[in-house]
Amino acid sequence: MKKAAYLLLLVLAVTLSSCELVEGIFKAGVWTGLLIVALVLGLIIWLMSRGRK
Repeated sequence: MKKAAYLLLLVLAVTLSSCELVEGIFKAGVWTGLLIVALVLGLIIWLMSRGRK
């Protein structure tokens, strides 16, 4: 699995300029962070509604 990640990083480093690479990483980080926050909030709401029964 790590070899695939290193290969992907190498391909990105060769094909993209450094600014585009950093921009891509931050875009992925923002969307991943938003998804995780939404999942955690959904889990908290689900647990709270389940606890009231």
